[in-house]
Amino acid sequence: MSKASATKAASTQARSTKESIWSRFDARKRPAKIPRARRFRWVVDAALPLALTLTAGIAVLLPASLPYSARMALFAFILAAILWSTTSINADYVALATTMLLILAGGTSQEALFDALASDVIWLMIGAFILGGAVQKTGLAARLTQIVVARSRNVRSVFWLLTTVLIPLSFLIPSTSGRAAVAIPVFRSIADAAEDRRIIRALAILMPTVILVATITSLIGAGSHLVANDLLSQIAKQRISFAQWALYGLPFGIVASYASCWVIMWLFLDKGRLDRQLQVPQQKQKPLSKAEWTTLIVVALMIVLWLTESWHKLEIATVTMVGALMLTLPGIGVLKWKEGLKAVSWNLIIFVGAALVLGRALIDSGAAQWIIDRIFALSSIAGTESRPLILLLLAFISLTSHLYMTSHTARAAALVPALLYLASSLQLNPTAVLFISTVGMDYCLTFPVSSKALLMFQELEGETYQPADLLRLSSVLLLVHLGLMVLFYYGYWRWVGLQL
Repeated sequence: MSKASATKAASTQARSTKESIWSRFDARKRPAKIPRARRFRWVVDAALPLALTLTAGIAVLLPASLPYSARMALFAFILAAILWSTTSINADYVALATTMLLILAGGTSQEALFDALASDVIWLMIGAFILGGAVQKTGLAARLTQIVVARSRNVRSVFWLLTTVLIPLSFLIPSTSGRAAVAIPVFRSIADAAEDRRIIRALAILMPTVILVATITSLIGAGSHLVANDLLSQIAKQRISFAQWALYGLPFGIVASYASCWVIMWLFLDKGRLDRQLQVPQQKQKPLSKAEWTTLIVVALMIVLWLTESWHKLEIATVTMVGALMLTLPGIGVLKWKEGLKAVSWNLIIFVGAALVLGRALIDSGAAQWIIDRIFALSSIAGTESRPLILLLLAFISLTSHLYMTSHTARAAALVPALLYLASSLQLNPTAVLFISTVGMDYCLTFPVSSKALLMFQELEGETYQPADLLRLSSVLLLVHLGLMVLFYYGYWRWVGLQL
């Protein structure tokens, strides 16, 4: 290229660059203005939480009988509950932010946060997530699901058998979203074979429903169970072991799961569709690999040790971490250590740690006891001796808690201290109050936002369930759950140590 041509090209490039810069200020090329209503939408969205926070701040400052630390603990907790309920800010961010506010304001010590993050609950969750990562990576869960689906003959049998295989996943994968992730590939293969919108929609609502309803079967089925059990230990000096939780929860989880399956089939499918034959594509089953055998043996050993905790005295968190180390052991394990850490839901770990600080601050400062005393003073519940009425109240409060607090663990952190102090004041069995309330808090089937498992299935591409379908299901299933809780209390729980 000649020198003149090069100079001309450079000049053209500079001119085009100059034009591109100044073109930003050309009115004809400016992006469309954001509508005023959208521009100030954040003001409307912030109005309710700000108003509630201001009201809470004034209310907390008024009582002269509360010491400073109790006021700050109460304000931080109420602020967290407001933000959890009225904003879309991540629950773990809210929990950590309010915890730091409490520490900086002098409402609790810095060591409280460090002690919470060193809690056995935290280590149990880390180990359980690594276990779940191994089960998913090796394909054990998908293999089990495929074996069951291969035995189905029609839509009805597919629904019953899927319910059967989803229930025990609560013992293997400690997160509802993790269990949903395992189930989604199976849903896709069955949906492709169904080729019927109503069958696919019913299937899309069945799988997350069973995943959520069966959560109560296992102590590690949800992080909220661990938080609730830790609060029971702090407040009432009692703790539910892994074996006891299975004794209380497994029968209810099985019955509730099958009842939910029946309700879904009754609401969404007719007899012709239920009897329809399905040609579900089957994967060629290979013999168990070395990784699968290793995972299966480690999981079996862990479950045995969990169930026999009272004999060998090794706590469930210790057993879980030993199992996690075995599954990541170089040359023997099925995961690399970094892969195991990636399987951990660290946002949930942070949330639980911060929520424990808030809960303990309420307890240690006396704020929780103060709240309960005022509630009893304003109502006649403290004088009631009707156990059926107390049972119905516990069931109603816990079953509807997901409507105003979407985070599962947040519900446990917010409600459990109050309910345990209620139990203490009424001389109720705290273990019974905690477990029955947890059964209700595990129910979160009214809106998709109530659970990540529901959202994962609702946001799938292609045909899936609609929010109206979930609302229709919940209008029936909520009453079914209430009836089952009353039935199980009088027919089973009170006879195995959960009498109020």
